[in-house]
Amino acid sequence: MTKKEFIGAVAEKSGISAAKANEVVNATFETIADLLVSGDKIQINGFGSFETRDRAATTAKNPRTGEVINVPAKKVPAFKASSALKAKIG
Repeated sequence: MTKKEFIGAVAEKSGISAAKANEVVNATFETIADLLVSGDKIQINGFGSFETRDRAATTAKNPRTGEVINVPAKKVPAFKASSALKAKIG
């Protein structure tokens, strides 16, 4: 499903216009991203939680040249589904 299709589904399910659904969906995604950037965890009951996790620095090998590459530590976004969502999916 593309973002456009998702917005259409939200508009249909909520009974609002596609333009309004677009605003709501974009605002939701922007808010989640902003909270993750600031280091906050977002917990949505019955759906799951979004958070950032620290990924440690490591080394990797270039498969073509065999050269060892240092991969720096970084923060990565993570999502953990709630038990209710897991049960609904199957």
